[in-house]
Amino acid sequence: MPIAGLNIIGESLNDSVPSTQEYYTSEDWDGICELAQFQESHGAKYIDVNVGSRDAHMMSKVVDLVQKSVKIPLSIDSPDLDLARAGLQAYSGEFGKPILNSISPLRTEMFELYKIRPFRPILLISEYINEEKEEGPARTAKETFTAAWDLFSRAKYYNIPNDDMIFDPGIAPIGSDFENNLARLLEAMQMIRDCEEMKGVHFSVGLSNFTVMLPPKTKSGSTVKSPLESAFLTLAMPLGLDYIVGSVKRKYEILAEDHPALCCIKDCLRLGGFESISRIREFYTS
Repeated sequence: MPIAGLNIIGESLNDSVPSTQEYYTSEDWDGICELAQFQESHGAKYIDVNVGSRDAHMMSKVVDLVQKSVKIPLSIDSPDLDLARAGLQAYSGEFGKPILNSISPLRTEMFELYKIRPFRPILLISEYINEEKEEGPARTAKETFTAAWDLFSRAKYYNIPNDDMIFDPGIAPIGSDFENNLARLLEAMQMIRDCEEMKGVHFSVGLSNFTVMLPPKTKSGSTVKSPLESAFLTLAMPLGLDYIVGSVKRKYEILAEDHPALCCIKDCLRLGGFESISRIREFYTS
């Protein structure tokens, strides 16, 4: 059974997945629709559509076909303004508002697409513009919160309700997290959660990114990725995380306090730096 309160945005229709890329390259429309249906039947609440660097016509084509094959809304996923526009224009709205993934402090012009069709924006707050107008990654919880507040204010200008806003604080691979990104992410979520004006907003991460650099199994043959991803969910869901771009094939669960994966992630938060990487290595080689 899926975790109660966790909404999975099915990640499989992404051009970065080699098998999906082949569907797009060969224009295997049946394969694309079947993959969307598989995700729906296995619990996805949204179907993510990302055609990579292909043209706007391809985005329109895929959105049109996929929305006719499922009965759940779609997530239009592209940093490209033209592709995002094409996806929203092709979207029928029959099964609810689409998600637009994603708007960042460096791509605020994408808010203008709200005039085409209202959407639920994923607001990427791992990017930051400081007071000197310098761009870069948000390295602290405070910088992450500042990015969130800026995007929140812009979203309110377009009359986007709090309940439609989904903040993505940016999850980094735990296997190389020597900059303590996980601690930044969790602290920023708490700051947003404590902000009265932002009451009712949602959170999402691309969960597969958390374990992207780790082997799928340990030397003993046990699975590594799902327990570590579940450990993250165990810590983040109480702070308001209720959406993930993830796989319907993974077994996500809330872990007991003494679960080895949860103990490992808590150790990483306590240790920080290169010591946390050593702790992860110890976990997946044990």
